[in-house]
Amino acid sequence: MEGSFNISMGGAIDDSSKFDDDGRPKRTGTVLTTSAHIITAVIGSGVLSLAWATAQLGWIAGPVALIAFSAITWFTSLLLADCYRAPDGSRSYTYMDAVRAHLGGRKVQLCGLAQYSNLFGVTIGYAITTSISMVAIKRSNCFHRKGHDADCHESNNPFIIIFGITQILLCQIPNFHKLSFLSIIAAVMSFAYSFIGLGLSIAKIAKDGVNANTSLTGTSVGKDVSGTDKMWNTFSALGDIAFAYAFSTVLIEIQDTLKSHPPENKSMKKAALAGISVSTIFYTLCGLLGYAAFGNKAPGNFLTGFGFYEPFWLVDFANVCIVVHLVGAYQVFCQPLFGFVEGWSKQKWPQSKFITKEYMINLSALGLFNFNFYRLVWRTLYVVFTTILAMLFPFFNDFVGLLGAASFWPLTVYFPIQMYIAQAKIPKNSFTWIWLNILSFVCLIISLLAAAGSVQGLIKSLQEFKPFQSRS
Repeated sequence: MEGSFNISMGGAIDDSSKFDDDGRPKRTGTVLTTSAHIITAVIGSGVLSLAWATAQLGWIAGPVALIAFSAITWFTSLLLADCYRAPDGSRSYTYMDAVRAHLGGRKVQLCGLAQYSNLFGVTIGYAITTSISMVAIKRSNCFHRKGHDADCHESNNPFIIIFGITQILLCQIPNFHKLSFLSIIAAVMSFAYSFIGLGLSIAKIAKDGVNANTSLTGTSVGKDVSGTDKMWNTFSALGDIAFAYAFSTVLIEIQDTLKSHPPENKSMKKAALAGISVSTIFYTLCGLLGYAAFGNKAPGNFLTGFGFYEPFWLVDFANVCIVVHLVGAYQVFCQPLFGFVEGWSKQKWPQSKFITKEYMINLSALGLFNFNFYRLVWRTLYVVFTTILAMLFPFFNDFVGLLGAASFWPLTVYFPIQMYIAQAKIPKNSFTWIWLNILSFVCLIISLLAAAGSVQGLIKSLQEFKPFQSRS
């Protein structure tokens, strides 16, 4: 019957054409779907802060930073793509698996700590950002009705709860392989709100001209900010840009969705080039045109900070697109964390039917769908916990900057470089070994400075902090 579904106990089907070389269901991912995953992961809440970040850095350092972070991310993605297959040819299902296969030892634990802490933080950040966009829709309508000077403050909390309920439902999707449809929808949304943001910036520039309050070095000491704030904001801006490009944490998991032929690393390199190129074009345009439109007073979130009031319906639609996109992006980032915890639990308690027993639900429209009671309970508790934290700490720029700083060096730079050195057997103290380690060291310094700026900003925000109250 069309639209019906059947539940049966999971069991192997004796048909090798339906399984890959590791015995798992045949992967069907392509360069297109993988590029969509990457764009979904990359173009997220980070794009919204780039006008502010460019304002802190100015016309020279701003574009240089945007291009430099893009180039580094692309280069290390190529290295990481070659590490999907272990030296013996077996697959790595997660970032940690790749580190275990190529480096081993204590570095595996360090990688896990860095990766899953970052994924945990990103899901909180996306809950915050989504609620801000949902609040912006309501405030935009209020300003349109009552005027731009009206008191249109709204609490973020009801919208964070709505987001959490939505994620509880979507989190029951078993794994990445069932997410292609969600990623493609989310990627379309990211294009939509990026184009709208660009269009509104261009319209503002066409109407008012380039904002006179811009400079080669960004915000002016004494006029816009104090010398100390200028320093901390510059560091935090680097963290925001680093966060904007972050997707290395899920690269291996995304690559694990690809078909075996052509080879996964070749397809992944094409997808990485396409995804990062598209993201860089949008990021550079959003950052520079946003700065040209707003100058040194650019809002922290250029679609919710009400630099744009009209046309209100277009601002509303842009924020709807952000919400839809981040609903999908949340899943892209939390699925590796879910997979890790559930895999560990099965190894720890292999006899527990609550944890290990799988039911196969056959949805005629969507195909086979795995259901597990443990997955239902633990994923629901995870979403509830992150939702509460998002309500407790509704900060945007500083939280984003800290996440970017914390993940950029270890996950985007250090581990890919170290795995490549081990895989390619590059001799110690050779020219290639030296310049790769110099690159890693420079990125470490940048990450430390960005983290310091973001922590200082969080401390400053916490001094005015009231739990469970809106910052809108």
